[in-house]
Amino acid sequence: MSQSLALLEFGSVAVGMLAVDRMLKNSPVALLRCGTVHPGRYLALVGGSVASTQEAHSEGVLVGREAGSLVAEVCLNDPAPSLAEALEGGRKEPNGDTLGVCEVSTSPGLLGLMDRILKALPVGLVEVRLADDLGGRALAIIHGELSDVQEAAVMAPSCLKDNSQLLNFSVISRLDDTLRTVLGEGTHFASCRNWTPHGSETVEG
Repeated sequence: MSQSLALLEFGSVAVGMLAVDRMLKNSPVALLRCGTVHPGRYLALVGGSVASTQEAHSEGVLVGREAGSLVAEVCLNDPAPSLAEALEGGRKEPNGDTLGVCEVSTSPGLLGLMDRILKALPVGLVEVRLADDLGGRALAIIHGELSDVQEAAVMAPSCLKDNSQLLNFSVISRLDDTLRTVLGEGTHFASCRNWTPHGSETVEG
């Protein structure tokens, strides 16, 4: 696991690719993931030692700002382990009493927010989604006890450099069992199969 992670979001694909090239030439970081996301933006995630990641992050920020194309950025030293796992595609079953569903307008903003919440509160991370199929916004789901998830919702605005990036934070207590099972498989509409709980009405084909 990387000692440090940096995520940069660019408003231009061309500038994003230039920035990644400069970052990799400038620092011995690992390119963990990069590519286009909605709506026509470019995300780059790098990791490595603290010094190398900070150096790469600074270079990417410089390129983005010079071109007027830097949307958002974050550099996390010693990121929360569950956050790093989620960025690698891992997800957990929502087994807490309460869910917190957080939507942020930028992916770096969401990462910074979640890192602070996961380090401050005894909540678990179910899933993180960055920009794709979300119109550019980023989504995270946490689970835990009601009081902890409520505290996370209160904390959220202060965890962002610009609190207007926080679009919504829903607290769902006593989660419905069917929804819990559905969310255990993911949040994409296209991949959600039909669920008919016992006793529910059915639609005849």
